[in-house]
Amino acid sequence: MIFVGDDWAEAHHDICVIDEAGKKLAKRRVPEGLDGVNQFHALVAAHASDPAEVVVGIETDRGLFVQALIAAGYQVYAINPLAASRYRERHSTSGAKSDPGDALVLAELVRTDRHNHRPVAGDSELAEAVKVLARAQQILIWVRQRQLNTLRSTLREYYPAALEAFGDDLGSRDALAVLGRAPTPALGKGLSAAKVASAIRAAGRQRNVETKAGEIREHLRGAHLEPPAQLAKAYGATVKATVGILTEMNAQLAALEEELRGSFETHPDAEIIVSLPGLGTVLGARVLAEFGDDRTRYDDAKARKSYAGTAPITKASGKSKVVLARFARNSRLADACYLWAFSALSASPGARAFYDAHRAARGPNDKDAHSKALRALANRLVGILHGCLRHHSPYDEAKAWHREEAAA
Repeated sequence: MIFVGDDWAEAHHDICVIDEAGKKLAKRRVPEGLDGVNQFHALVAAHASDPAEVVVGIETDRGLFVQALIAAGYQVYAINPLAASRYRERHSTSGAKSDPGDALVLAELVRTDRHNHRPVAGDSELAEAVKVLARAQQILIWVRQRQLNTLRSTLREYYPAALEAFGDDLGSRDALAVLGRAPTPALGKGLSAAKVASAIRAAGRQRNVETKAGEIREHLRGAHLEPPAQLAKAYGATVKATVGILTEMNAQLAALEEELRGSFETHPDAEIIVSLPGLGTVLGARVLAEFGDDRTRYDDAKARKSYAGTAPITKASGKSKVVLARFARNSRLADACYLWAFSALSASPGARAFYDAHRAARGPNDKDAHSKALRALANRLVGILHGCLRHHSPYDEAKAWHREEAAA
C-alpha cells in the first residue's frame, strides 16, 4: 500500500507519496487538468502496481480531478479541512504551514487514521446532476434576496409609497412590473388604474386584476414625503436597473427549477422522498442532492443524522454535562432539514404532535424552544427517511409515529 496526500489549489496540486512505514517516497507539484492527472498516475505507478493499493487523502470530494482519481480505482478519502488542520498540530507545534507540508499531513492522515474517515461517496451521475442543479437554484435564490434587500433599502430612501403598496411582496411580478413603469414617486402618482392593470396583467396576473390595480393605485397616490425631483430621478434609475436584474433572475430561476424538477423526478428515490410530509419537488431535490444516493454512505440512521447536523452533541466533563446543537455539519443540508421540519408541521399530525410535545417540555421561559423543538423534529424526520430508503418503502404516517402514539 502507498498513501498519497493531495493539497489542491485552483491551478495546481502538491502531491506527497509515503509507504506503510511513513517513509517519504516522492513529492511533486502537478498542474490542474488532464496533464496533472497524467503526471499523478505516473508518480504513483512508480510505487504501486495495482490502483487498489493507492490511498489518496484530499480536502474536497468534488471536481474533475477527484472524479478522475476515483475512476482510476484509487481509494479516495475526502478529509474535512478542520480535521486536517487539527491533525497538522500532531506534526508541528511551531505553527508553520506550507502546501507540500499539508500534502504530507494528508498522506499521514490516511495512513494512520483513515478508519475514522469515509471514502468519497459513490453517488450516481443522476444524483450528482441533481446536486449541481439544486445548489445552483439555492445560490440564485440567495443572490436574488440580496438584490431584493438592495431594492427595499433604496425605496426606503425616496419612495415610501411603493413600500406601502407592495410590503413583503416586493419581489412579486406585480411589484416589479409597476416599479418598472413607475420607478419614481411622480411617475407612480401619474399611473391610472388602467395602466396599473395593464402592467400587472402583462406580468402574468389573471385574477382580481382590477381590484389589485385599484389598491396599488391608492397606495401610490397617498400622501408621503418626497425627495427633490433630480434626486428622485437618480434613485429611479437605480431602481429600474435593479428591477431589470430581478425580472431576469426570476425568469432564470423558473427555468432552473424546471430543469431541477425534471432531473429529480427521474431519480428512483424521488417517489419515496416526496412521500414524506413537508417535502415537495424542490426541497426534496435538495435533500437528495446533499444526502446523495450511495446506499453504503451511512452505516445507520445516526450517521445520516450526524451528517445532516440535526443530531445533538454532548459535552461532558466531571459533573458538567451540556447538550448542544451540532455546528460541524453540511450547512446546505441543515437549512433544507429546517425548512422540511417547518413544512411538516402542517402536513403531518404526528410531526405536529412531536413538535408540540418537545416545545412544551422546554417550558414557557425557554426563548429557543421553537428552534430546539424544530431541530428535534428534523432529526426524527431524517431517521424516518433513512428507514424508508433502507427498506425502499414510501412514508406511512401510522408507522412513522407509532412510538409516540403508544406512549400517549
